Amino acid sequence: MPVLESSAAVLFLWAVIGYGLGSVPFGMVVTMIFGLGNLREIGSGNIGTTNVLRTGSKAAAALTLLLDGGKGAAAVLLARFLAGEDAAQAAGLMAFLGHCFPVWLGFKGGKGVATFLGLMLALAWPVGIACCLTWLAAAAVSRISSMGALVSAASGAVWAMLLGYQPVAVLAALLAVVVYIRHSANIARLRAGTEPRIGQK
Repeated sequence: MPVLESSAAVLFLWAVIGYGLGSVPFGMVVTMIFGLGNLREIGSGNIGTTNVLRTGSKAAAALTLLLDGGKGAAAVLLARFLAGEDAAQAAGLMAFLGHCFPVWLGFKGGKGVATFLGLMLALAWPVGIACCLTWLAAAAVSRISSMGALVSAASGAVWAMLLGYQPVAVLAALLAVVVYIRHSANIARLRAGTEPRIGQK
């Protein structure tokens, strides 16, 4: 974690702002705008990119990916510019938690993968690129989105240490734990060999 230089009040403010940004359910917004129905009643009912893809619209899925990643990056970059690195990490963490546990949806949100990648890109772009490439490689080999997500999340702290971003490694490890918790059902299906492949409804 970075050295804490901001006051508790400033950190709290950016934590609230980060949570607010992260809790915007872009997957639901995009599917409604595209006229694809209620995302909660499609596929797994999750609000993330993978479930949006199950609507059959690659454009909607791509837009959801960009927006969910972008809200995490925006929280980090705004806080860094206006307050400092400690505030950026606080805002990023809460943006991630806002996506996973949005108050507006009864704390039942997404699984955090796109937001995780957006955060990593904004916090330390070499780490973010490495995590994105790891996701692509794992997903391409397995043809399973959740496998890519799990491998990428697990690699975040490792990449941060290898690339010299030790302060980011602690946050990356914490986010990875939440990603794995949010993917508990996917992990069970992976073990059972019943996890859907990319593009499968």
